[in-house]
Amino acid sequence: MSFNRRNFLKASAALAGTLPFARVIDAYAASSDTLVAVSGQTINSLDLHRTGTNRASYQVAVNCYDRLVTFGTKEAPGGGLSYDYSTIEPELAESWETSEDGLTMTFKLKPDAVFTDGSKVTAEDVKWSFDRAVSVGGFPTVQMKAGGYTKPEQFEAVDEETFVIKLERPSKLSLPDLAVPVPFIINAKVAKEHATSDDPWAMEYLHKNTAGSGAYMVTRWDQGQQVIYERHDGWVGGPLPQVQRIIMREVPSASTRRALIERGDVQVSFDIPDKDAAELADKVTVRSTPIENCIHALCLNTNFEPFQDPDVRKAVAFAVPYEAIFDNAAYGRGAPLWGGEAEITDTAWPRKSPYATNLEKAKEHMAKSGYADGFETTLSISTDLASWMEPTALLIQEAVGKIGIKTEIDKIPGANWRTAALVEKSLPFHLENFGGWLNTPDYYFFWAYLEGHLFNSSNYSNPEVQALVGEALHMPMDDPDYAPKIKRLFEIAFEDLPRIPLYQPALNVALNGADNYEFWFHRQLDVRTLKTPGA
Repeated sequence: MSFNRRNFLKASAALAGTLPFARVIDAYAASSDTLVAVSGQTINSLDLHRTGTNRASYQVAVNCYDRLVTFGTKEAPGGGLSYDYSTIEPELAESWETSEDGLTMTFKLKPDAVFTDGSKVTAEDVKWSFDRAVSVGGFPTVQMKAGGYTKPEQFEAVDEETFVIKLERPSKLSLPDLAVPVPFIINAKVAKEHATSDDPWAMEYLHKNTAGSGAYMVTRWDQGQQVIYERHDGWVGGPLPQVQRIIMREVPSASTRRALIERGDVQVSFDIPDKDAAELADKVTVRSTPIENCIHALCLNTNFEPFQDPDVRKAVAFAVPYEAIFDNAAYGRGAPLWGGEAEITDTAWPRKSPYATNLEKAKEHMAKSGYADGFETTLSISTDLASWMEPTALLIQEAVGKIGIKTEIDKIPGANWRTAALVEKSLPFHLENFGGWLNTPDYYFFWAYLEGHLFNSSNYSNPEVQALVGEALHMPMDDPDYAPKIKRLFEIAFEDLPRIPLYQPALNVALNGADNYEFWFHRQLDVRTLKTPGA
């Protein structure tokens, strides 16, 4: 493989003043079976079910744990590979059947599936893991709810290799929801050994340790610095990975990550800025994949008085400099989401809003609002997402200033962003990004437009939206009633404007000495498919 240890050591020495972990390069780096990846994201837990676990940490669940099923693979737009939402394949399950009424799913586990400690994976492990996911609360429990999984009584271990799920109603999301990162299978025997009366789900142990049957296990985690994955040679969930060891290093500086990948000192640079993707494309392999069901948006928090005014919201929508944002923040990567037709004739999502930059219309709406003289507010961004948020915020600050809205840009550390924006929902005017894991518009609305749900950072509440989502969420997409409900959701979203779509982003990954990268909807690095040249 193309791993230049000498160059990496030189680079690490040069970076020692800014990267604490660079002072000592792990002995693993000398191995020819090792691939090094870098990312600017921080992994804050090894347990996706833990309260406060951030998105970067989801990769641990993906790489170290199995789910009953997974999605297939297809060619990605623009080259490379992508998951295939239309195809469900076995992972831990060998086979499954759904009853004629759609209310019972029966899974047969692979008889040779083992955890990393060598013990057999049983249906009891699956039940304990599912019980945990629906019981711990927060994001994991709501995600399970989307598929119709709400209580432990729905899950039964019939025998060692037979697991049954009972549903209250048939749903198009039930099977796909088993392929997302949340319903991962934990070694219940190990977890129970470390559980206590105060911690029945072994949250503290699994926060720092993996106990799965997946393709890799975490053998070292230096928080804020690196995660080291070692291959689980007993994995039966898919083809055994070619790379034995993956070192995932956190490198906060985008310019440093760019230098490392450009020189070939690391093999993968994950989630690189759009600017770097554009400029590196003729030097290394760059995969830029539009993120399905994902929107970069400007959010107006309806808990704050100025943004309760519909004319203020429309004034902002007409003031936003969409094209300048797409050119200067996205560097033309992804897809525009402004200037669409007012009439809604299909259920495509994401879709262009009917708004476009029109300063005269913006001023007209401000004049009609209760804030004709303008107002002051903060425009909040995450430092972890500064590559797109900062240029976007500066352009918006200038634009809304022309209609009397004076903003101060509030930079929130990435470690605190999720709590402020999504949990406390305390930011009046902010940039946000949400991508729905299950690729239907009703699923996007379930998370981003329903009162109290995590990604509804605008505190938006609308009884009609609540009812429409509840009706459409589990409805087959070919049901005659489905399309009218979705079109009505679009109409309300563009009229009420709690979120102003800016553009559909792309996920950019640079490769130099590695290939077979596969894009996934969860926007985390799946290391299982990575290969080195010639493998």
